[in-house]
Amino acid sequence: MSEPLIIDCDPGQDDAVALLVALAARERFDLLGVCTVGGNVPLDLTTTNALKVLELAGRTDVPVFAGCQNPLMRPLVTAEYVMGNDGLAGAELPPPRTAPAATHAVQFLVETLRQAERPVTIATLGPLTNLALALAMDPSIRRGIGRTVMMGGTMHRGNIVPQAEYNIYVDPHAARIVLNAGLDPVLIGLDVTHQVVNTIARIEAIAGIGTRAATAVARMFLPHARIQEGLPPDAKPRGLMHDPCVLAWLLRPELFGGRRVHVGVETDSEVTLGATVVDWWGVTKREPNATVLKEIDVEGFFALVSESLARLP
Repeated sequence: MSEPLIIDCDPGQDDAVALLVALAARERFDLLGVCTVGGNVPLDLTTTNALKVLELAGRTDVPVFAGCQNPLMRPLVTAEYVMGNDGLAGAELPPPRTAPAATHAVQFLVETLRQAERPVTIATLGPLTNLALALAMDPSIRRGIGRTVMMGGTMHRGNIVPQAEYNIYVDPHAARIVLNAGLDPVLIGLDVTHQVVNTIARIEAIAGIGTRAATAVARMFLPHARIQEGLPPDAKPRGLMHDPCVLAWLLRPELFGGRRVHVGVETDSEVTLGATVVDWWGVTKREPNATVLKEIDVEGFFALVSESLARLP
């Protein structure tokens, strides 16, 4: 029996790849809907991009629900400098022929999880605003949630400010709500995703698959790979496939390693706003509230992405 799944995302190039991996696994996932949130680009673009990716994969049967435009308590910080002005720079996808559902993403989450007959897996690929608001509106929806897997956080260096990863930094207050909601999520942060470096050889191999989906992915990531190979070894990695790691864990958790720990989110400090404080050694004696991943089989990850893209049109 396929696993009920909701993806909450802010497409974004790497979100697009994650969506494609999920859409290729029809036998594994019953994709109930895709929720969008303001993040990498504003909400109107993340929603349009989700529709574009679904059409690229031939899956217009999956509904898209537009969610929150802005974080809970601060202005939106976008990332066009990485993703391009439309969020999918290089993909060359046509305007979508479909439209998002009339229902707001938060309402969709609340209603779906209230009525769930089987636990629903939640995969979050962007800021956690939609899920945090849904939990605040009706904490009882936790009963409808099965596995929760999130791309976010870092134990060491950040990619938007020195101490924070982008998704958590954009809405740290939402991240704190979700991490303290008793969901016991799997957290996949930069300690993992900075290992999945897009080399020219890896992206050219994806281009060689020849499907429309693979061609679009290669167009988006080949410029990043070319820049990456010109950087010194200690430079910040460029244009990585962060979000597909979430779907890779759902499909092949044996590719990853980590441990259950307590994770706190800084919401008050101007200097370390959005930092995820990971108690790896248990020094605070606080009860673990998440599983933080630290290891990944990089070649196994790229093989999974390639296999997925080969199954799509």
